Amino acid sequence: MRTVHPEHLPPPSVPLSHGVRAGDLLFVSGQVATAADGSVFIGDFAAEVNSTIDNVEAVLRAGGASLADVVKVNAYLANATLFAPFNELYARRIGDVPPARTTVVVDFGHPDVRVEIEAVAYLGDRD
Repeated sequence: MRTVHPEHLPPPSVPLSHGVRAGDLLFVSGQVATAADGSVFIGDFAAEVNSTIDNVEAVLRAGGASLADVVKVNAYLANATLFAPFNELYARRIGDVPPARTTVVVDFGHPDVRVEIEAVAYLGDRD
């Protein structure tokens, strides 16, 4: 088992790793949109979703994977009205063969976070 930390992402401010490689699996911790300085991104929802997915992709790359290797996604939204716009933005980025996904509405306890995404990638046989 080894931890994965993309060079350009600041270290997490809480006790977790950006990602963990365990055998043929890469687990990506929940990512939120961040500004260049590591602070929470504040802006329009499309930019927030894209920044969040960019951060997921950065962890995947650092662990030797890509979005094409993702087999499971858990997505968290701040409220149910974001479900339709999230689906549209997510579909543009995730590709033609979407992984299994669960999406739930949660209270982040942070007024500027509206989406968080975690993922599991399979790095075994590449068929």
